[in-house]
Amino acid sequence: MNPILIFVGGFLGAGKTTLILAAARELKRRGMRSAAILNDQSEALVDTQLAELHGIPSGEVTEGCFCCRLSELTTQLETIRAYAPDVIFAEPVGSCTDIAATVLHPLLEDGAYRLAPFTVLVDPQRASALTHADREDNVAFLFRKQLQEADLICFTKSDIYPDRPELDVSGVRQISAHTGQGIAAWLDEVLAGELSTKKDVLEMDYARYAQAEAALAWLNLQGIFEARAPISPAMLIGPWLDSVDRAFTEAGMRIVHLKTLAQAETGYVKAALCSNGQEPAVEGALDASPAIRHEITLNIRALADPEKMSAIVERELQKLDGELTECRMRCFRPAAPRPERRVLREEIAARR
Repeated sequence: MNPILIFVGGFLGAGKTTLILAAARELKRRGMRSAAILNDQSEALVDTQLAELHGIPSGEVTEGCFCCRLSELTTQLETIRAYAPDVIFAEPVGSCTDIAATVLHPLLEDGAYRLAPFTVLVDPQRASALTHADREDNVAFLFRKQLQEADLICFTKSDIYPDRPELDVSGVRQISAHTGQGIAAWLDEVLAGELSTKKDVLEMDYARYAQAEAALAWLNLQGIFEARAPISPAMLIGPWLDSVDRAFTEAGMRIVHLKTLAQAETGYVKAALCSNGQEPAVEGALDASPAIRHEITLNIRALADPEKMSAIVERELQKLDGELTECRMRCFRPAAPRPERRVLREEIAARR
């Protein structure tokens, strides 16, 4: 039988990867196998490494959103079927929208997968910020479009934000990947029914969409840090994240999502935050023993100038007590989205 394909969308920092990891654990308890396909505008992804550290077979589509790299997505899906998963999770880029027209309907035409209802996650703190008068209009545009095409909307982080902001949407659920609240029920719901072939598609102004995506600067970095004296992953990553956060704040750059991972032979630590000055969410082996060699990965999405952003990161790296080798860093604004295939409403109507 064809595997079930579950797309989990939502804006940057909504908790997509965290939900996928929690759902994979729940499926394992049920005796089901799962895999994941991650997506990003560049390479060196914290999320892919994290999935692998959790023992989940994973692939990735880089250098563009699923919509612009649809043929690569289908290649990755076919490759990962070698693991015979019952469920494949697919996580689009957090600034991506118009998924129904450019990804879901083309996959429905292919017929090789059973598509679950499209879930879009919402960070309550982000949703509240986007209702304020000083909201960033480009971020608000992407956020609003993502909500419009969701089959299911889940407010995440209910353990931290038990009260959710009011949005003009229906059928909202609340979940927490950390406590497990709502995870099993969500899985039951998405596994029970296939995506309707009658699903509508968005009206999309692609010039406006391109403008919104280009408002964000993306930075992906990966390298090997050789410390002068043994240091634990937690003691390496904690102060470094604080210094980067502080430097961005002083420069007037608004962090939208920052994820960093330090991995040594003694264990790993991952930390993430969704705004300047926020208390980071941390996971991994916080008590891991000190080590000399650490593989570090950093992914930042910010409302910032790419050149200034990379200069700050380079400056803060130089402050570390050791040497960074094999370093690869890329900082840029995303190119305008150009889908490989976009199903029009007229095509959907003709098939009905």
